Amino acid sequence: MGVHIPNPNFRDHIGTIDESGKRKFLYPRKTNGKFTNYRRIASYILLAILLFTPFIQIDGEPFMMFNILERKFILFGKIFWPEDFLLALVAMLIGVLFIAVFTVAFGRLFCGWICPQTIFMEHVFRRIEYWIDGDRNQQMRLAKMKWNAEKIRKRVFKNGIFFAISFGISNIFLMYIIGRDAWWEIVSDNPVNHIAGLASMLIFTGVFFFVFAWFREQVCIIVCPYGRLQSVLLDRNSIVIAYDYVRGEIRSKFKKSEDREAVGKGDCIDCNQCVEVCPTGIDIRNGTQLECINCTACMDACDHVMDKINRPRGLIRYDSENNIANNTKKILTARVIGYLGVLVILTGLFGFLLAGRTAVDTLILRTPGQLYQKVSADTLSNLYNYKMVNKTAEDMELEVKLLEPKGRLQLIGANPIELGKGDLSEGAMIIFLAKDDLESNNTDLKIGIFKQGVMIDEVETSFNGPIVRR
Repeated sequence: MGVHIPNPNFRDHIGTIDESGKRKFLYPRKTNGKFTNYRRIASYILLAILLFTPFIQIDGEPFMMFNILERKFILFGKIFWPEDFLLALVAMLIGVLFIAVFTVAFGRLFCGWICPQTIFMEHVFRRIEYWIDGDRNQQMRLAKMKWNAEKIRKRVFKNGIFFAISFGISNIFLMYIIGRDAWWEIVSDNPVNHIAGLASMLIFTGVFFFVFAWFREQVCIIVCPYGRLQSVLLDRNSIVIAYDYVRGEIRSKFKKSEDREAVGKGDCIDCNQCVEVCPTGIDIRNGTQLECINCTACMDACDHVMDKINRPRGLIRYDSENNIANNTKKILTARVIGYLGVLVILTGLFGFLLAGRTAVDTLILRTPGQLYQKVSADTLSNLYNYKMVNKTAEDMELEVKLLEPKGRLQLIGANPIELGKGDLSEGAMIIFLAKDDLESNNTDLKIGIFKQGVMIDEVETSFNGPIVRR
């Protein structure tokens, strides 16, 4: 993006790495203001949703669960299995495209307002750190302090709380994977009976503690790929957190009673507050950078300074490069409209596939390696394996009937099949056909799955027989 860059060499290094290549820890100054308060409210609402969602159930099933181990996924009480791969693929494409169109229009807004990493780091762990270690200057003094009683006490106290919160987050995270009931069984039963579950909790706890106590902003700068997407998604019309260099330059220190406009000075007094509050250590005055998570801290800090020197707010604000440079603001560009069009199409396709999704997914195949069997002079049989998945939250009794052609279907086992909610049933069946009804050595079959006399699914397969010569 072609912005005015007073320091053209800022891209030569990362703000969290010093000249020797070592990690430079950041100590962002605590900030308050309109946008910080809005983000804080939004964060607490999202935290409440995150913490309480695993406890919500619909018809005995979790409201949301992502059981990778059993390949069972539940969204809004609806069960999805690997057989719903097409639905999952379309949903993933919708998610990726939504992020793309949102980023093209509004930049990295998701990171600053919705991302769990930012919410936990800035509105949970960082606030505890301010409470125990103090603000920026106190934290820097404590970091340089020798290991005395005060430093040991604060470090043990702070990291103990961090570890406890990480343990709580790991339990919530585990509930999203295995469900509330399975989680409760692990924590309420003898730990010896759930070594794997306990180990998972401790591993997750260690990961979260490492991220929030030490790795921190490096997740956004190094690990997260979203920041790198900005370089290909953002354009001059994207709404981002931007420094108004037209109004702000030329920078100079504030002098009381000075007419800055008369002497050609801008509104930026080079107080460095926007840098000191930044949780990723950048200078937003250098322009849009991949490290920027749109957290609005620099906006509130700058507005506070502008209030003190009686200048208008908004020197750093949500705006586009085109609007700052040319006073032209346009959100619905051709790129945004194109992305939105594809997004609408994919959303419609997802709705269509979801509406046509059957309550029971059935797969019937001839048993591998088995040829037809001659039952009598005019009757042949084939052996089949079946697999049924109940995608609903209710128990079912299902009957399997041969629809076409005429013949007889015999289940090996109970008929009707009892299929519990979310369960998978596997078994075998034999189909008998008259030799005269065979159309070829592979005759098409249609099999119906019935619940209380109503057909809920239809499956096609084939019947193997001798070569028919007519």
